[in-house]
Amino acid sequence: MSAEELPPRESMEFDVVIVGAGPSGLAAAIRLKQLNADLSIVVVEKGSEVGAHILSGAVIDPVSLDKLIPDWREDADCPLKTQVKDDRFYWTTATGAIRLPNFAMPPLMNNHHCYIGSLGDVCRWLAPKAEALGVEIYPGFAAAEVLYDDDGAVRGIATGDMGIARDGSHKDSYTRGMELLGKYTLFAEGARGSLSKELIAKFSLDAKSEPSKFGIGLKEVWEIDPAKHQKGLIQHSFGWPLNNKTGGGSFLYHYDDNKVAVGFVVHLNYDDPYLSPFDEFQRFKTHPSIRTVFEGGKRISYGARAITEGGYQSVPRLSFPGGALIGCAAGFVNVPRIKGVHNAMGSGMLAAEHVAAALGAGRANDELVEYENAWRDSAVGRDLHRVRNVKPLWSKFGTIIGVALGGFDMWCNTLGFSLFGTQSHAKSDRKTLDPAKAHAPIAYPKPDGKLTFDKLSSVFLSNTNHEEDQPVHLKVADMNLQKTSEHDVYAGPSNRYCPAGVYEWVEETSGPRFQINAQNCVHCKTCDVKDPNGNITWVPPEGGGGPNYQGM
Repeated sequence: MSAEELPPRESMEFDVVIVGAGPSGLAAAIRLKQLNADLSIVVVEKGSEVGAHILSGAVIDPVSLDKLIPDWREDADCPLKTQVKDDRFYWTTATGAIRLPNFAMPPLMNNHHCYIGSLGDVCRWLAPKAEALGVEIYPGFAAAEVLYDDDGAVRGIATGDMGIARDGSHKDSYTRGMELLGKYTLFAEGARGSLSKELIAKFSLDAKSEPSKFGIGLKEVWEIDPAKHQKGLIQHSFGWPLNNKTGGGSFLYHYDDNKVAVGFVVHLNYDDPYLSPFDEFQRFKTHPSIRTVFEGGKRISYGARAITEGGYQSVPRLSFPGGALIGCAAGFVNVPRIKGVHNAMGSGMLAAEHVAAALGAGRANDELVEYENAWRDSAVGRDLHRVRNVKPLWSKFGTIIGVALGGFDMWCNTLGFSLFGTQSHAKSDRKTLDPAKAHAPIAYPKPDGKLTFDKLSSVFLSNTNHEEDQPVHLKVADMNLQKTSEHDVYAGPSNRYCPAGVYEWVEETSGPRFQINAQNCVHCKTCDVKDPNGNITWVPPEGGGGPNYQGM
């Protein structure tokens, strides 16, 4: 059926449309209603339910939550129950771990005022609060298209059509998507959002910013032996198993009900095409100081997600005609703290205040330049400015020297100055891979099924589900380029950088064939970042598909 023959979409009009029911989107919706209860607001969420696609460490700095819901600590339903009591930092070698003294850490690295919990559960708790204020939330509907008016301003979004078969034909269940139109549209899609990418390109929002930078974060939740559980303990480490040229680190958080969240972050500017972030994570758990924590325990959850790491200098212009970027769609993660929730919520609230003011003045579908002009002087901007050099110094000088210089710079910024100015990022992450001939394959240990695991059993724990008879949502622009470059030059790194076993090079008599197991996709979007040719594009599958994370 051609586009001309498609049935017309139904449309609904609102004052504000918000794409994504994560912390920034929900904070924006709640703040808008707090400022003007009469505003009509809709939040569209591609996950099957609010929280289904949310993954974070998460040690949460409550500074923004305190402003949004001051009495949240008295709410018995709030899932943040465990406050940080013990905060440790380690440098790891293959056989040992050296604890870094807390007094040597810059003050902003102190976590004792923070809380440990599941960000997905926090979003599940925030959503009813938004709905109680009159916000409409539509889970299970993916925002698939940006809608523009005749002047080129954003006027809303369209949700994806449902019931399309893999070959593009319409099944009996075919349903046309819906147009959700707003006077302003806020994009809170998280890292590497598909519509946010389109907007950044269309309006050249990144023309004056540094290249976007990313990491991949992998996380498991375990129930461990109560005798080993230390509620309120958090620890971070860097070093082994990554080499000095490869940035990244780990976290280990003890919180409610004998649970431990363990995670591993690899900066996606690594150069070795044979490196597998998933397998480095599994190897990390075998460290002598780590494995004993999990012996006798049970792994109950797994997930992975790309993380924005460019920081202050990589944040694009946030405003454009008809809307704005908020949260990790804009890139507000504080890399050395491994925290972004407070800034995501803070940016959502800041945008909400400027949207409410614009609507109050009778404006619509124009540019919220006030939001763009305000963020760098806000708490979000100040938070990122102090740590702006940590990532580029790490990338330029390696882990040992780079982390030391980054720590020194954070101390200087605490005093209001920096000897390094504002460092730049060299190039995008997809351009950092070396040809395979410059490296040797890495022989990772086989998983034992008790402490270490394979990708497919891990994806099973993520409760990932996609309707198999639907178009593949991972778009390869040039399949020949995938063979001649990604395979022949780089030895097929997609098979290793993907944490869910989506990509395979299958050897056949006619030659290697690129296979995409789209049903495994956990929507981490690493492929959209790391493919060396920018040849793979992630787009939303049918609404409701993907992981269904619980307690992540």
